[in-house]
Amino acid sequence: VQLVESGGGLVQPGGSLRLSCAASGFSLTSSAMRWYRQAPGKGLELVATISAGGNTYYVDSVKGRFTISRDNAKNTVYLQMNTLKPEDTAVYYCNRLRSWGQGTQVTVSS
Repeated sequence: VQLVESGGGLVQPGGSLRLSCAASGFSLTSSAMRWYRQAPGKGLELVATISAGGNTYYVDSVKGRFTISRDNAKNTVYLQMNTLKPEDTAVYYCNRLRSWGQGTQVTVSS
């Protein structure tokens, strides 16, 4: 099992980014996939989940701004992040069960 994130970067407040998590070694429809984030000096926070059946969950702070989705043909999970705020600054991690990606840095700053 391997998870590889990409798509992070520096963006101004109000901007958008799309994170990708390329998965290998399993099918995305076999289990839930999650995005977590860790802000500087803070603990790990669950941001969004997409279940095996395609149901989605979001932490309150990102509802209406972030969208988790997946492309089964590409075996890739996405996190579309709109209207970004400075408090969204964090390292974002893709997760499936006990497997984690290496993380991708998102910095929201003017």
